[in-house]
Amino acid sequence: MAEAAISRTNLIFRGACVNQHKHVDDYSVSSPVSFGLRKSFPSLKVKPFNQFQSSRSSSSITAQTALRIGTPQRWWEKGLKENMREISSAQELVDSLTNAGDKLVVVDFFSPGCGGCKALHPKICQLAEQNPDVQFLQVNYEEHKSMCYSLGVHVLPFFRFYRGAHGRVCSFSCTNATIKKFRDALAKHSPDRCSLGPTKGLEEKELVALAANKELNFSYTPRAVPVEEEEAPVPASNPGLPVAHPSMKANDGKTLVSSGR
Repeated sequence: MAEAAISRTNLIFRGACVNQHKHVDDYSVSSPVSFGLRKSFPSLKVKPFNQFQSSRSSSSITAQTALRIGTPQRWWEKGLKENMREISSAQELVDSLTNAGDKLVVVDFFSPGCGGCKALHPKICQLAEQNPDVQFLQVNYEEHKSMCYSLGVHVLPFFRFYRGAHGRVCSFSCTNATIKKFRDALAKHSPDRCSLGPTKGLEEKELVALAANKELNFSYTPRAVPVEEEEAPVPASNPGLPVAHPSMKANDGKTLVSSGR
């Protein structure tokens, strides 16, 4: 009788530990202890081990998602507008300019470690919001040094404006102190207008330079330049001989006499 009381007390104690600590690893469906508990106490509910694993995995995924959401944004990712995006390759830059049509495109070359770029970024975002019809493309210099070198970008922050068949319309570097230069360029090149001819995008020499750069996964076939036919040289006339009048025929039987006596 005493042994039965001890055994019953032991089971109740172990069951209490399960409820307190929520550890069901030792009481899986296939565990003998779990089977004994169910047989002795039909009303006792033991959580299957596989469900516990699933619950724990779900909690881990939730924690990782919360961690990613809580990661602070980098300064060049803050305040971005719908008409602003970062370029990931030379091909994407070329395609973005080619597919822009008559829309004005501003290419913003920046570096994460550039203090001037960081200070200017909020104002660029404001200007992008004020000019929703203008496309702003960001190029991270640290991630695309080779591409920037091929495009001749050696100073930051640096901006290039492109529009329609005109291609590049201006390029310059500016800071917070000279932001008026940026505003003036927007005012000059953003008004609605229709350019004749296909969208130009990058200059021919820039495309060739990008294709020649072995570090870039970019290919380009130079445009064929039409060769003009050369006219046959006109033989120089002898100043000592008279020139026949157009009305005279070559076989009219008359002899031309030089008048240079």
